Amino acid sequence: MENWRWLDFVIVFLYFALVAWIGFRFSRRQNSTDTYFAARRSIPHWAMGLSMFATLISSITFIAYPGSAHAGNWSELVPGFMVIGVLLLVGTVLVPFYRHAVGLSAYEYFGQRFGYGARAYSGLAFSAGHFAKMGFVFYLISLTTSSMTGLNLYLVLLIAGVVTVLYTLFGGLEAVIWTDVLQGFIMFLGVIVILGFLIHLMPGGIGAAFDLAKEKGKFSLGTARLDFADRTSLWVMSLYGFFWYLQKYAADQTIVQRYLVAKSDREALKGVALGALLCVPFWTIFMLIGTLVWAYYQLSGTAFPPELLDKTGKVISDKVFPHFLVTQIPAGLAGLFIAAVLAAGMSTLSSDLNCLSAVGVEDYYRKLRPNASDARRLILGKVIVGLCGVAAVGIAALIAWKSERVLSLYYAVSSIISGGLAGMFILAFLSRRANKQGLWIGIITSLIFTAWATLTSGKNKMVDFGDYNFPWAGVMIGVGAHVIVVGVGYVASLFFPPGGKAEWTLWGWLEKRKTLAAKQP
Repeated sequence: MENWRWLDFVIVFLYFALVAWIGFRFSRRQNSTDTYFAARRSIPHWAMGLSMFATLISSITFIAYPGSAHAGNWSELVPGFMVIGVLLLVGTVLVPFYRHAVGLSAYEYFGQRFGYGARAYSGLAFSAGHFAKMGFVFYLISLTTSSMTGLNLYLVLLIAGVVTVLYTLFGGLEAVIWTDVLQGFIMFLGVIVILGFLIHLMPGGIGAAFDLAKEKGKFSLGTARLDFADRTSLWVMSLYGFFWYLQKYAADQTIVQRYLVAKSDREALKGVALGALLCVPFWTIFMLIGTLVWAYYQLSGTAFPPELLDKTGKVISDKVFPHFLVTQIPAGLAGLFIAAVLAAGMSTLSSDLNCLSAVGVEDYYRKLRPNASDARRLILGKVIVGLCGVAAVGIAALIAWKSERVLSLYYAVSSIISGGLAGMFILAFLSRRANKQGLWIGIITSLIFTAWATLTSGKNKMVDFGDYNFPWAGVMIGVGAHVIVVGVGYVASLFFPPGGKAEWTLWGWLEKRKTLAAKQP
């Protein structure tokens, strides 16, 4: 507890209190599934944009980005630039399309296009990927807070878990969005203040830090060579980022659900653009912080303690930034940053909980109980939030107890299942010829590829096939899964009669919009 200062404690306590108050403030209004999952479709664009920003920024960002910049260069920033490219390419079509094509679930679209089987699979793929992430995010925010404050990790996990689950359970998506707004402001304030203080502390001034970083190539965005085995390649990271954000904006419930909360198509488009435009500078600031922390220790000559070194004596870059905060940042500012880390994690987790509940109710329970009342669906939605929240906290505690390796197989399985959603959307939306038989052949082929690539890649391979291991960078696994679903799915569709509803393709949607526009006076 020697690192825990009373002013930091007050700031974090006030953060928890504000978040809890917002959740309970909206609890009385949660009287229907439309309110609980779609916030009465009345959220202003600026709040929607801040919510999307807070959802896309997680506590992993607070550690991984500075750690990556400290260890190397800015190549990890390249995928973030693709969010702008994806929105420019598809944003003006996707947002109004989803607002008119689905009720609450993004995966309703796949059902309309290829039948319920495709809807059920895509909902499962989303749920597996996001639930696998939740336990790790809970663990990470608790570990970071514990290491910076000296508080017991399990106590932090319990407090963060209880507050997150309760305000999400009682307040619904309205509480999630308005707490996201608060959390977004806290994240920005925390990061900007820490950046300013880091610049103030820099030995020799900011100019010396920039000169040294430039000399060592710390601002490089990666190599220009086309080498799929090189994670620092601009081509590799650009492909990874493009498909990652295409999947987020085209087939991820946490994002698509945000399209539905706006008052109009125009408001939704403005909110989506705002969310993306906030993310890119935020990621850039984190990379800058990582580089400046590296420069600080280079220029000051400060030695690292043993706990920051691995067995070979090499610095563990992910631990350097938290160490800097604990040892160099004065009381109050450290508490503000801890609140920002908690905000980043809790905003992501609350969104995941509400969206997992929406998928459970809309994509599965409605199929099993089509005549169930809205009140019964609402009750089930809250039960799913509670159960998923408790399970995620339990997984985080298990990781802390037995280390992350205990769940490595589970995460591998979930990553295999969750692949290919962007490919499914491309095939469904752009091809009139695609049918459900071709889609399923594409999905099965993609699952086989993803299983092989996931199990045979990385330093700690689960299966070693020697020369037949996956040869490329790990980030290319997702790219390959999407491409296989599209390519194999389309070719396989040619061997079966045309199927699926062509009106749910891009071309059918454009024709429909043209017809509606012609009818307007």
